[in-house]
Amino acid sequence: MKKFLTLFLAVGMLFVVAACDDGTPDDTGDNGSDDDANGATTEATGDISVGLSMSTLGNPFFVFLSDQVVEAAEGAGMSIEVVDAQDDSAKQINDIEDLLLTGIDVLIINPTDSAAIVTAVEAANAADIPVITIDRSVDSGDVVTSVVSDNVGGGVMAGEYLVETLGEGANIVEISGIPGASATRDRGEGFHSVADDQLNVLASQAGNFNRTDAMNVMEDLLQAHQDIDGVFAQNDEMALGAMEAISASGRDIIVIGFDGSAEALDAIRAGDLDSTIVQQFDVMAELAIEAALAELAGESVEPLIYVPVRVGTQETETE
Repeated sequence: MKKFLTLFLAVGMLFVVAACDDGTPDDTGDNGSDDDANGATTEATGDISVGLSMSTLGNPFFVFLSDQVVEAAEGAGMSIEVVDAQDDSAKQINDIEDLLLTGIDVLIINPTDSAAIVTAVEAANAADIPVITIDRSVDSGDVVTSVVSDNVGGGVMAGEYLVETLGEGANIVEISGIPGASATRDRGEGFHSVADDQLNVLASQAGNFNRTDAMNVMEDLLQAHQDIDGVFAQNDEMALGAMEAISASGRDIIVIGFDGSAEALDAIRAGDLDSTIVQQFDVMAELAIEAALAELAGESVEPLIYVPVRVGTQETETE
C-alpha cells in the first residue's frame, strides 16, 4: 500500500477532522468536499474493493445506511459489493466468507449479532483484511474501528424524554431489539439508567428490531397492562409496529423510537408518532469510508468513533 500513501495524506487529514468535530450535520457534511482532496482520493482508490455486509436490507433504516456507505465509497472511487444477511447470523458469516474469497481490500460489517459474528471477523483477520464495523460493534476479534451512534446516550435521551413528557413514576414498557446485538445492549443500558430510577418499567420484551414482531408484542402488552403511559421502542420499525397496535386499541400512549428513519420522521410530522432518537446516517457512512482509507494508508485510526444523536419531535422536524 505504499504507493497510496502520498495521495492519502489529504484523506487522512479529513479523517482526523471528522473524528474530532462535534458531529453535527453542518460541521460534518463538508467532510471530504474539497475538490483537490476528492480528486486525489478518486485517483488513489480506483483499485480498492470494499465488501459491505449488512444485517438486513428488510429494514428501511439499513437500506438507507447501506446506500450512504455505497455513495461514500463510490464517491471515493472505490468499488463496493453489498450482501444482505437477512437478520440471520449464519448467513452473515457465510456471506463474509464469500466476500473474502473475492479478494476485497477492506470489510465493513453491520453485525446481526455482535457475538456470533466474531468467527467471521477472525476469518478476515486471518486473511489480513481490515475490518470496520458500522452502527453495531463486535464482541471480539481485531477490528480497526467501530463507527457507531452514541447508543447509550440515545437511550438516556429516550428515558429523559419520557420523564419530561409524562412525569416521574409514569408506567412504561420497553420493546428491545435483537438479543445479543450491541445496539440492543447499549440502548437498553442508557434507557434503564434513567428509567429504573425515575419511571415505572412494567415490562421489557424483545421485538427483534422487526415491525411485525413489535406489533404482536405490543398487542400482548396492552392486554397484560391497562395502565401503560409510554413506550420506548429501540428502533423506529418497532416504534411504528407498536403504534399500529396502540392505534387499533384506541388508547392514548406516548411512543418514542430510535433511528430517525424517513417513515418515522414523516409519522412524527403527521402527529402519529411522538418522537425518535435521530441518527446521522450520512456521517456514519463517511467516517467508515474515511477510516478504511486511513487504515489502508497506514495511518492511525481511533478504535471507536461515536456519532452524536438527537431527539426528534414534531417541533424539531417541522422547523
